[in-house]
Amino acid sequence: MNGLSAGALCRLLCLGAGTLAMLLPQLVVRRVLPARAGVLPRRFHRLACLCLGVRRRVRGTPPPRGSGALVVANHVSWLDICVIGAEREISFVAKSEVAGWPVIGFLADLQRTVYIDRQRPRATAGVAAAMGERIAAGEEIVLFAEGTTGDGTRILPFRSSLLGAAHRAIGDSEADVTVYPLTITYTGRRGLPGGRIERSALAWYGDTELAPHLKYVLACGAVDVELVWGAPITMGRATSRKEATRLVEGVVRMARREAVTGRPAE
Repeated sequence: MNGLSAGALCRLLCLGAGTLAMLLPQLVVRRVLPARAGVLPRRFHRLACLCLGVRRRVRGTPPPRGSGALVVANHVSWLDICVIGAEREISFVAKSEVAGWPVIGFLADLQRTVYIDRQRPRATAGVAAAMGERIAAGEEIVLFAEGTTGDGTRILPFRSSLLGAAHRAIGDSEADVTVYPLTITYTGRRGLPGGRIERSALAWYGDTELAPHLKYVLACGAVDVELVWGAPITMGRATSRKEATRLVEGVVRMARREAVTGRPAE
């Protein structure tokens, strides 16, 4: 990319080399040892965070490993995938268009991404069934409940449709499903707190192109992000999908407010 410093270009080349080195082993592992298919993606995301200068801070208690979890998070940037993926062996729910993106679609397939076609509402049932089977098998699936990325300065309303569909797929209507809220906040650069302008610049939304945004992230030198796990919320007979969605959204908004202001929410 034109205009990159020598250091940024070196980090980008290291990321490319590391990605290529992991591709073939991951293809083999997915076929031969599917239960271990999350190990290399996690290492890839850690390498990506290192090369891109993304520094993570994690608070709260994540789901117990191997227990299976529906993780519901806000969505700010393509960086979210690396940030969460560096912490957990995890898969994501993504719009079907991602599967056709050059390079990114291939990498998403390697991480066993679950795709949803937003132009075919009836396809939601099939997506939910796939989510349900994998959660029941002990996997963690991340659902970005806003349905798109925000501008980094606010959280969009959460959608309840996939939460309800996942609930129906995981078990019968009397079964309870545990939902884990996860809040992603880009707090600043190089250890200095950022304001609305900095948070908006780090967000990837609207018609923002990937290459210029990647160049900006590399030029930042260091990006600080905070992940906050909220207390789990049970969705089932006592708590409807709409109520569970409202509760998860409230937890995420409160955690983001604390991260931005540096003060506990009242």
